[in-house]
Amino acid sequence: MEAMKIIVVCPKCRKRFEVSEKFAGKSGPCPQCKNVLKVPEVSEQVVIHAPEEFDKGGRSQSGQLVLKPISRTETKFRPLAAAALAAGVLAVFLVAWFGGRQDFFKSYPWITRGALVLLSPVLAAAGYSFLRDDELEPYRGLALWLRAAICGGVYAVLWAVFGHVAASGVITGDLLPWLIVIPPFVAVGATAAAFSLDLDFGSAAFHYAFYLLITVLLRGTAGLGWIWNVK
Repeated sequence: MEAMKIIVVCPKCRKRFEVSEKFAGKSGPCPQCKNVLKVPEVSEQVVIHAPEEFDKGGRSQSGQLVLKPISRTETKFRPLAAAALAAGVLAVFLVAWFGGRQDFFKSYPWITRGALVLLSPVLAAAGYSFLRDDELEPYRGLALWLRAAICGGVYAVLWAVFGHVAASGVITGDLLPWLIVIPPFVAVGATAAAFSLDLDFGSAAFHYAFYLLITVLLRGTAGLGWIWNVK
């Protein structure tokens, strides 16, 4: 019968090698760095199991499954859902365009503010769907919408703050005021996305940029003017 092998790891150079079980409990030099080390007893050695032994939750000595694995559910692309999302986006822009032609949003600004509050969480959830970290379990259902509501709420507040800043006359047609005003807004927006949706800061900044792009386009489509034309 072939002698059992004991796995030894040198604590000094981290060299990993095998020795026969007949050397268990004895001391000897590491074959790489010559550091004197003690071979562990058979009962002391750490057994490294192959991943396939536990790919279905682990097995008992009789070979029966003893644990039920928790499988990660991946978010998959669904053509029907994508088509519905595209149709929804188109419908929103059509409503904005039609209302803008009728000066509807200028006449009833409270409707514009309400629409922004309702739309912001939806945009936050949409941006999260393609910017989330694939290594993390994605948020879904109520957890996702609560976090999207927090993120979208901060984004909507930033628009309100920007409106007050623009009304104060700080922003002009020159480039310098924009370079001073915009970075703090981006920093706050990215921080909100990072904390509420567990995004890294770079992805969080892109998330806020995505939100700004959509809302700026909607603002222009609705006849409310472009933000770079603020006077």
